Amino acid sequence: MIETIRQGLEEEGFKVSISKLCQWFDLPRGTVYYKSVKAAPKVQPRFADPIKAVINEEPSFGYRTVAALLGFNKNTVQCIFQLRGWQVRKRPVGFRPRVQALPSVAKAPNEHWATDMCRVWAGRDGWSVLALVIDCHTRELLGWHLSRSGKAKTAEAALEQALIARYGTLGRVEAPFLLRSDNGLVFTSRSYTRLVRSYGLRQEFITPHCPEQNGMVERVIRTLKEQCVHHHRFESLQHASRVIAGWIGFYNNLRPHQALGMKTLAEAFALAA
Repeated sequence: MIETIRQGLEEEGFKVSISKLCQWFDLPRGTVYYKSVKAAPKVQPRFADPIKAVINEEPSFGYRTVAALLGFNKNTVQCIFQLRGWQVRKRPVGFRPRVQALPSVAKAPNEHWATDMCRVWAGRDGWSVLALVIDCHTRELLGWHLSRSGKAKTAEAALEQALIARYGTLGRVEAPFLLRSDNGLVFTSRSYTRLVRSYGLRQEFITPHCPEQNGMVERVIRTLKEQCVHHHRFESLQHASRVIAGWIGFYNNLRPHQALGMKTLAEAFALAA
């Protein structure tokens, strides 16, 4: 710090000795000239090389995810991240007050599902709309649909795909459960609400302007964008659908989740079963 101040003063035409600056800031001169003789710790290639290969493929993965995928100790991976400067840049923490409300969680499968929609750029096909349906207990992405239209048909297709994935067929469910969404025109439309009722589900809407009440599916959308959508330049709707389908398969079967003790959804589901 002292050397930086001295150089700045010299650039402005003032020449001040280091000893004088140390007197001004009440610092011993030894601290200015001290240089650590401790050698920087070496990173073993057998750890660094596979870690680098993973983050080259998926730069948004944090050290916990990388450690779980490679079977390494998370503290070792974190240390290598810090020494090599591979840390993921964190989002700044905001100061907006949050409404205290029940989050979108469940204690058992098929007790509480959540759905939402987002936009994806599909190259020559322009902006497309992606609808997702997630089980709030298993965190499994059960249904999704990508189309050029942001109308109710897109959300309806995602819901029907989720029902087929979980029950194997379409029809009224034996034990009705909650389907949470925001208050958008799609989810409040007559067509969509009629379809939800026909399958025996009960709709639940979050408080307006409180997306944190649907936090689980909102977080999945953020992860999807950070780890998939933002890493590709989709040429068409078909290209986007193919890549997103591959990522959802990875998310449901291979991606470790911190909330599940760094187990994959498939592993946690097998343990629960």
